[in-house]
Amino acid sequence: QVQLVESGGGLVQAGGSLRLSCAASDSLFSTNTMGWYRQVLGKQRELVASITRLGNTNYADSVKGRFTISRDNAKSTVYLQMNSLKYEDTAVYYCNLAPTIPRAYNWGQGTQVTVSS
Repeated sequence: QVQLVESGGGLVQAGGSLRLSCAASDSLFSTNTMGWYRQVLGKQRELVASITRLGNTNYADSVKGRFTISRDNAKSTVYLQMNSLKYEDTAVYYCNLAPTIPRAYNWGQGTQVTVSS
């Protein structure tokens, strides 16, 4: 089973920055489109950014211009640089394949991002 380990979250003031990391134990990592998702308690998990194996990226409108997704295939790791953070970015952040249908890895524990206003 592929394991996903997210890290880098924390408490930050509005306007601040964080860099999230997600390490995947997947020998085929470099062939997959990966995504960062976030979930607020009581709401559905949403895809905020994705990156193809060739490095093409897509972003949700709510984070466009503030977040940057990147990957290091040699390390089987995907990153999310988050700048100009807003209170509404507060959520638990996860990584996984993008999209997660028809298949997804088991979800990791996520990393909590809390932005104080």
